[in-house]
Amino acid sequence: MPVSTVQIPVGQWVVSGDGLRWWFDSGSLALDFACTGPIGASLAEELLHAPDDLAGWLRERFPMAIGDARTRDLFDATALRDAITRLALAAAHGGERRSDDVDIVNLYAATPDIPPSLAGGSRQAGRSVQLVGQALSTIARDAVDLLGAANAERIRVCAGDDCDIVFLDTSRAGSRRWCSMQRCGNRAKVRAHRARKRPVTAG
Repeated sequence: MPVSTVQIPVGQWVVSGDGLRWWFDSGSLALDFACTGPIGASLAEELLHAPDDLAGWLRERFPMAIGDARTRDLFDATALRDAITRLALAAAHGGERRSDDVDIVNLYAATPDIPPSLAGGSRQAGRSVQLVGQALSTIARDAVDLLGAANAERIRVCAGDDCDIVFLDTSRAGSRRWCSMQRCGNRAKVRAHRARKRPVTAG
């Protein structure tokens, strides 16, 4: 069950080190947010260099107006993001959670998030522009859902030989293996095809 009632699209375009642009469905808003920073060698680029970078990412993602970000918001965002990253990596690799990372996620999840609203009314209820802190709270609540017991076996590392990207397997059968069929899944198919076509030499 989702922790937040605000519906946020999941997934984003990623450009890898070799210049390939591909769609990555992480399965979770919190994991999408983790991908704005170094989460493994395959996604090792920092995207949030300034408050405007943070505000821009949130505005692309959230369907409602988000206010300007301040330096303090950027500090809060990277602290939350890095805690989510470490917790997701621990879950994917079967490692121990750091209690201070859990505390950070819980702290942001306990603050006011972006409230849901029903379209069609004649009056504005609440803020017309949401605060960055409210967006971070919504992300933290998604992280609580992501890292809960229900997903314990579904936070995975891509099965690609040279890939370490973490994702939430939301497939019905729970059988997703790749960060993306467009990227690592296709590479695995090509390798398997070449292996089948390779002539067998007599020993």
